[in-house]
Amino acid sequence: MVPEPQTRISKRALVVWRITGVITSLFSWIVGGALVTLGVLFDWPVWMIIALIILILIFSYLFTFFFPKLRWKRWRYEVREQEIEIQRGVFIMKRTLIPMVRVQHVDTQQGPLLRKYQLSTVMISTAATVHEIPALEMDEAEELRRSISRLARVADEDV
Repeated sequence: MVPEPQTRISKRALVVWRITGVITSLFSWIVGGALVTLGVLFDWPVWMIIALIILILIFSYLFTFFFPKLRWKRWRYEVREQEIEIQRGVFIMKRTLIPMVRVQHVDTQQGPLLRKYQLSTVMISTAATVHEIPALEMDEAEELRRSISRLARVADEDV
């Protein structure tokens, strides 16, 4: 069996993903509040209203605490001379091998949350798709971008 990649993303990714989970939960609370209000106005059974509130609480917990932690534990990557391996997933683990000869260009990307926590995402473009390695320290992301670019040029010259 091939060993899994060893390099982890930044632990600060947890904070960013939890904030994103809180924002997502706020929308669910708004929609849930509207549904509870409708339930009270139209005399829905009390058990339906309680079940709705419990579902929103479970949703909020999962997206704010459980999924970010599990996602961080599973996210790994490895850059080798001939390929890049990415492992991700919460319930279904997905491992992707990107041959260096297929890499067309490499970018770094930051949204407002990532910028606040000094993190960047590395975007690896091939002819078919774009792969990403999220939430890396800014200097690590820049070094990774340069390294992959250099290895892709060497792999391209060998072909």
